[in-house]
Amino acid sequence: MIPGAERAVLRLARPYLSRLLGAGLLAAATEFAGLALMATATWLLMSAAGRPPLDRLTVAIVAVRALAVSRGVLRYTERLAGHDAVLRMITDVRARVFATLAARRDAGRRTGDALSRLVSDVEAAQDLLLRVLVPGAAAAVVSVLAVGVAALISPPAAGVLAIGLLVAGVALPALATRLTRRAADEVAPLRGALAVDAVDLTHGAADLAAFGATGAALAAAENRGARLAKLERRLAATGFAVDATGVLVGGLTAAAVVAVALRAGVGGVLVGVLAVGSLAAVEVALALVAAARQRAQLRTGLARVADLLAEPAATAPPTSAPEPAIDGHDVRFADVTVRYRTGAAPALADFDLDLPAGRRVAVVGPSGAGKSTLAAVLTGAVRPDTGRVTVGGVPVAGIPDEHLPRVVGGLLAEAYVFHATVKENLLLGRPDATEADLVAATRAAGLLDWVREQPDGWDTVVGEQGGQLSGGQRQRLALARALLAAPPVLVLDEPTEGLDPSAADAVLDSTLAATPAGHSVLLISHRLSGLAGLDEIVVLDGGRVVQRGRHDELVARPGWYREQWLRQQTAERGYLAVTP
Repeated sequence: MIPGAERAVLRLARPYLSRLLGAGLLAAATEFAGLALMATATWLLMSAAGRPPLDRLTVAIVAVRALAVSRGVLRYTERLAGHDAVLRMITDVRARVFATLAARRDAGRRTGDALSRLVSDVEAAQDLLLRVLVPGAAAAVVSVLAVGVAALISPPAAGVLAIGLLVAGVALPALATRLTRRAADEVAPLRGALAVDAVDLTHGAADLAAFGATGAALAAAENRGARLAKLERRLAATGFAVDATGVLVGGLTAAAVVAVALRAGVGGVLVGVLAVGSLAAVEVALALVAAARQRAQLRTGLARVADLLAEPAATAPPTSAPEPAIDGHDVRFADVTVRYRTGAAPALADFDLDLPAGRRVAVVGPSGAGKSTLAAVLTGAVRPDTGRVTVGGVPVAGIPDEHLPRVVGGLLAEAYVFHATVKENLLLGRPDATEADLVAATRAAGLLDWVREQPDGWDTVVGEQGGQLSGGQRQRLALARALLAAPPVLVLDEPTEGLDPSAADAVLDSTLAATPAGHSVLLISHRLSGLAGLDEIVVLDGGRVVQRGRHDELVARPGWYREQWLRQQTAERGYLAVTP
């Protein structure tokens, strides 16, 4: 019975079944050619020792040469066919796993564990086919053929060979599985944990050092590494013991076959053929031991992959939905409520907002007020529990994922910067952008001067997650990309985070000035400076609207906005006074 994890992977192999079947037949032909080569060469050497006429050996000589050449050709062709099918399937598996991991971005998945699932665990699906099913099926077929050929020479010897092959191909694989399963089940999770440790120690080195936690983090990683090494040594020792037992079984089988053949009156040359052929057949059957051991080691990795493949985000076939007919780009929130957990307080409660085309609205409030949730709802990342969000009269949930960024997009709270050049990161916003477009976007984001100062200019590599940039530079790069994309509804979540007050004001002014006429802006910010020119300001607290109006109205009215405005003005004046 095939476990569910393996069924999930094999379902994805169905489109490539003919290729895999061809690879399996080629693998069986390769192993049988090797077995026939050993038997024919043995017959040739033993017969030649008796100095017969050369014409009696000619056919055997040609057969040995043909089998030696064909074995190499068949092996090469089998590897080509098998890897072609498996790599095509793995492309689908990785795409589906990535889709599910992206859909789970709010589920607390660690980067290292996600990387382990996408690389090491997906390779388990590849190994299931190339190192378990194909060689296992080939070994089973060749074992049956070997018994059949031996039966033509001596049925009693064929019976003994069958027993030896059953021990090598059934009993030993079952023993190998039993001995390796427990240790193998711990290996994949440990590799995932070590990948998390590697990412934490590499990217979090500064934070760990600041909190004095480097030693503890290193000790934890070393403990996991030691545990993994111990498990792998145990698996290696178990594999050595099982392989040694397999060699012993092969020798005993060959000796038993010889004894039975001699008792049955088989001639001397054919006895030698049976002996060498038995050794070669048992060696082929021992491939089932390696396959069983490999299968036991793949169980946990396959289960982790199957966990992702079983989800709708991973199993749904990609479809190209037609672009909906959107009448304008007016945005409307109507009684929107969002709860992240059942029974918890709402992150956004009964929220209403009209954002006509060309209107600019800011949403402000303390941390945890629901500002980022609002942006996530508008961009389709979070679906409201109740209420409705529409763009041009079309519900956001009804706009296909591939079309929504063309309508609503911008700079979100977790904008990703890729390990690529400045230009490549920018062109993600608009691939057909010209250099003039890049200049305009980076100038508005306050990044152009820095780009021109770099020796490589637009070709400056920013590092993994923008590691070669400061926090402010990374934010400006993401902002420039959002401006370059220029969606009709531009969402800016903390666009000036990480900048000093004067730079933040300048960047916000230039960003708003660079927004095309008729495009609406939803600005989310904890800073209140620079909001005087906006059409409306909405103050959130605890997920609810507590104030709304224009800047001058809110400053003149007692409440959170006025208090925060005065605090920020005082703090920023003090900052500017001490900053050279």
